[in-house]
Amino acid sequence: MNKLKKDTTEDKILEAAQTVFIQKGMDGARMQEIANEAGINKALLHYYFRSKQKLFEAIFKKVFNQVFPGLETFIHSELPFDKKLSIFIEKYIDFLLKNPFIPSFILKEIHRDPKFLASVIQSTGVNPKEVFYMLEKEMEAGKIKKMDPKDLLINILALSIFPVAAKPLMEIMFCENDKEAYRNFLVKRKESVRQFILDSIFKEKAG
Repeated sequence: MNKLKKDTTEDKILEAAQTVFIQKGMDGARMQEIANEAGINKALLHYYFRSKQKLFEAIFKKVFNQVFPGLETFIHSELPFDKKLSIFIEKYIDFLLKNPFIPSFILKEIHRDPKFLASVIQSTGVNPKEVFYMLEKEMEAGKIKKMDPKDLLINILALSIFPVAAKPLMEIMFCENDKEAYRNFLVKRKESVRQFILDSIFKEKAG
């Protein structure tokens, strides 16, 4: 099979699968539906991906790697900690703004099969212990306040994710159903979340 055609077909399958998985979740999705969405027959779908689970894993890895490609390299880079934190928060919120379906999709799958989801995330090379070690080093050096590093990581994720996950309700409650106004609010949160986190962890106020 021609490589270009192979790549194009695989991309079509991944795009179709993402659409179906987002709508119906892992349990509700059917391979025939994905084949129909991709405009191919089911036999060709099985040629590329032997099972629904393997296809779901491929989709999740693709999506997860978009959050922050090269995360491990970034963690071990020589950038100052406050710069690393600022870049991570900005990129993470940007990603959520471009992919607002991600929070609800992940929450649904967390409740469906958390062990499988954890194994997929770990297979991308993401290791929370690396993040905790980085934070602990900053604490030992006296650069940031001592705290449980798990608290800090959860604070960053929660402050970033909740406004996107709760968008349908918050859009109505805060912005009178004005989608553009709420989006502008989320864009501004990149700076407010960054400053809130930095102010909460540095012994002296960070700029």
